[in-house]
Amino acid sequence: MQTVARFERISERQYGLDFADFANRLPLGEIAMPRRATEGSAGYDFVCPVEVTVDPGETVVVPSGMRALIEPGWVLVICPRSSLGRKYGMRLANTVGVIDSDYALAENEGHMLMAVANAGPAPFTLHPGDRFCQGIFLPFGVAEEEEVTAQRTGGYGSTGS
Repeated sequence: MQTVARFERISERQYGLDFADFANRLPLGEIAMPRRATEGSAGYDFVCPVEVTVDPGETVVVPSGMRALIEPGWVLVICPRSSLGRKYGMRLANTVGVIDSDYALAENEGHMLMAVANAGPAPFTLHPGDRFCQGIFLPFGVAEEEEVTAQRTGGYGSTGS
C-alpha cells in the first residue's frame, strides 16, 4: 500500500487552547495515535481524549489532539464509528469531515476537531480513550478550472460558509 500521510500530535500550546473547556482529559502525550484495527481496515480509529456527554439534539465539538500531514491529491474523510451511530444515534454535525491536504497549514496547526451530534433519544457519554471516529484516506481529482492560488489560513469554514 502507498503511504500518503503522517499523523502528529498538535503542540502543547494548541492543546491548551483547544481543550480549555474540558476538565477530564488525557495528557497530550497519552492520546493514542490514529491507527487501523486490522490489516484490512481502511479506517484509522481516532480516540476521544476527553470525557463528554452529548444530550439528544446537542452538538459538542470534540478536539482530537491530532493533525494529518497529507500528500497532495489525497483527502482524509472523517466519519463516526458505525457502532456509535447504530447504538446511540451519534452523527457528525457536518455529516462527514473533509480534511484537505493543506489543512495542516491552518492557524490552529491543522488540529482536527470533530463536531459530534446526538440524533438519538438518550444522552451518550464518550470517555477518554474511546474510539469514536475513523478517518479514511482517499485520492481525488480536480475539474478543468482556472488556476487556484488562494492559501489556507483557517480551519472550519475558512474558505467560506
